[in-house]
Amino acid sequence: MITRVLDHDARGSGEIPIVCLHGIGGNTASFAPQLADLSDAFRVVALNLPGYGQSPMLSVTTFAALADAVVGMLDDLGADRAHLCGQSIGGMIALEVAARDPDRVASLGLIATTSAFGGRDDSFKEAFVAARLAPLDQGRTLPELAEAFVPEIVGRVATDSAIASAIASMSAVPEATYRAIIACLVTFDRRASLADLAMPTCLIAGSADQNAPAKTMARMAEKIPGAEYHEIEGAGHLVNLEAPDATNRILRTFYGRIT
Repeated sequence: MITRVLDHDARGSGEIPIVCLHGIGGNTASFAPQLADLSDAFRVVALNLPGYGQSPMLSVTTFAALADAVVGMLDDLGADRAHLCGQSIGGMIALEVAARDPDRVASLGLIATTSAFGGRDDSFKEAFVAARLAPLDQGRTLPELAEAFVPEIVGRVATDSAIASAIASMSAVPEATYRAIIACLVTFDRRASLADLAMPTCLIAGSADQNAPAKTMARMAEKIPGAEYHEIEGAGHLVNLEAPDATNRILRTFYGRIT
């Protein structure tokens, strides 16, 4: 059974909510700057995806199941449609919802994400999963991984407080959730769906992001009809945490124009 009610932080008011979907090492705190800044003009909801925070884990973690959980949550919020705003795998989930249930998506905000997992064959995917999970298999903990991993994925604009926040979020991820979501990540491929997206779409990349490179996101934007693309200089993979002011200016303008 797919869990519908997801743990979340909701602020502000508005007919169509902005629903924020975090990355693999994140949680609702990953969108704290957006919750604080945008909720004066919009209804902003940050979800804890299944297996994160107090949201129960799915029996099987797939993109289809994650998308269904998000759509179920829209029902519980009383929202016929939502502005989906996702970072990293959260953006992939937003794309999955848009491809499967386009009538439920008022717009897409895609931050530091790609339309498919990199790597063209199963051997690459298997090697990636093995490499990501090897430290856990060797007895290291998520907090230990977070201390080492987070500083490697941010850019020069990241503040000490942003890094500390990201480390705290990743440290709180249950090991079972992390293992399941890493295995799910490598299955994603929505490249063929980009040309069919009809909702307003805003892509935000960090110039220093090595996980969702800016040039990859720029090419993705070219394939989405009418999409707008923004690149934040000096930001890494955690763009909205590293450069909250720049990110929020882009999002405020985007949502202000389409609502």
